[in-house]
Amino acid sequence: MTDIRVLVVEDEPLLAEAHCAYTERVPGFVVVGVAHTARAAMAALRANDGGDVDLVLLDFRLPDLHGLDVCRALRAAGSSIDVLAVTSARDLAVVRTAVSLGVTHYLLKPFTFAAFRDKLERYADYRAQALADGEVAAQHDVDRMFATLRGTAGHSLPKGLDAQTLNRVRAALTDGTRREVGLSATEVSAATGISRVTARRYLEYLVTVDRAVRTPRYGTPGRPEVEYRPR
Repeated sequence: MTDIRVLVVEDEPLLAEAHCAYTERVPGFVVVGVAHTARAAMAALRANDGGDVDLVLLDFRLPDLHGLDVCRALRAAGSSIDVLAVTSARDLAVVRTAVSLGVTHYLLKPFTFAAFRDKLERYADYRAQALADGEVAAQHDVDRMFATLRGTAGHSLPKGLDAQTLNRVRAALTDGTRREVGLSATEVSAATGISRVTARRYLEYLVTVDRAVRTPRYGTPGRPEVEYRPR
């Protein structure tokens, strides 16, 4: 799987470095540029015609222009590049405008690495579905794509399951080096640090909500072990 190329737009150098470091810690993402002003960001995108950037991590409170102006300029130029807002702006009018301009996620500062990673992982899942060949087969396929960005609210999970551990299990399944072979509960346990029994519970939940498929793994003595693949 090709890495998702990220442009970090943040006027404070220390925060820009932190966002770069966070991004590089998430498998499947690579930082290809940093801009400290809106004009520098737009110049970088124009120079590459958007071709070398898949996702912009965009601060809204920039010294020269508002981040929403960057979004407007991108859309006016016909660019469909994805934008993840990373901002302290809490004004509802700003949030509504961001949605209307196609901002895929809105992450409020300050935030934890876990929250940041969750946004990137959900975006990666959404992008993988959006770039798949063919067309959607039914309404539930469309619903699943939108649900990927929204995520699963913790209160809607079955008793005994929590959203943070679920995200770790999903991240293990979507590791680009293993996607094609699938993972067993034992392998997910090793990758996440949770017990095999717990890993199986989360994997079975993902199967029930149509986020993973279960298939037998042959070639081992005795009863074939089950493996799970992301959907």
